[in-house]
Amino acid sequence: MSTAAPIPVRSPLPSGLSGATALLIGGTSGIGLAAGVLLRSVGARVVLVGRDPSRLDAAVARVRAASPDTAPDDVLGVAGDAGSEQTITEAFDRAGRVDHVLLTAGGISGMGLAAELSDDAITVNLDGRVRTAFTVARAAATRLPAGGSLTFSSGALVISPRPGMSALVAAAGAVEAVTRALAVEFAPARQRVNAVRYGRVDTPLLRAAPGLDTDEAMAAAGAPTPLGRFGTAEEAAASALFLMANNYVTGQVITVDGGEFLT
Repeated sequence: MSTAAPIPVRSPLPSGLSGATALLIGGTSGIGLAAGVLLRSVGARVVLVGRDPSRLDAAVARVRAASPDTAPDDVLGVAGDAGSEQTITEAFDRAGRVDHVLLTAGGISGMGLAAELSDDAITVNLDGRVRTAFTVARAAATRLPAGGSLTFSSGALVISPRPGMSALVAAAGAVEAVTRALAVEFAPARQRVNAVRYGRVDTPLLRAAPGLDTDEAMAAAGAPTPLGRFGTAEEAAASALFLMANNYVTGQVITVDGGEFLT
């Protein structure tokens, strides 16, 4: 039986994240960037990791703008591949103390019917999501304090698959399974592991899909959903802040999809 001290009790509200440091891997766009802006607005330090240096610089500037009293060390950027152990180690080293990690990066490629998928397409999906999750988890296990959290991202297609998405669904489903397994492994150190299963959210990634590149197209596509629209990046990111702030949540996969996959 573990003899570690109980996990600390603190405010479960996002304001309780003030002074904490969050490492956002895949934080230069979409949900990851929105999480950075929200975290900085409540007084958290933010470290962004992204592959493209120019996008990273723009994201750092945007997160800095979320708080007028941002000090130079309050928002940092680390350029590199999220699946690289070297990049992740550098990010943790530059951040110093890390209280929370959010992983939204992950390769999506090779969509198509299973009978037509190449081995390379399958590997890209599994490596981009599952291997990257393990790379981040290995680093987080030795760095997070008691009460610290690791949050992964998944997709609502796991519970409502569509033809041609089997490789993507397999990778996202594996991340959800790993989330529960790691929550058990991390528990003796009082570290928490969760995931968010996102539906369709208005991000650059979704707008890159055929026929969704304008406001009018997005509005029309979202109209038939239960809430009449797709979610915003900020609404999606707020779920990650909830999981960071609430010290009594671990091993959970929460769905944020506006009820779309109930229909």
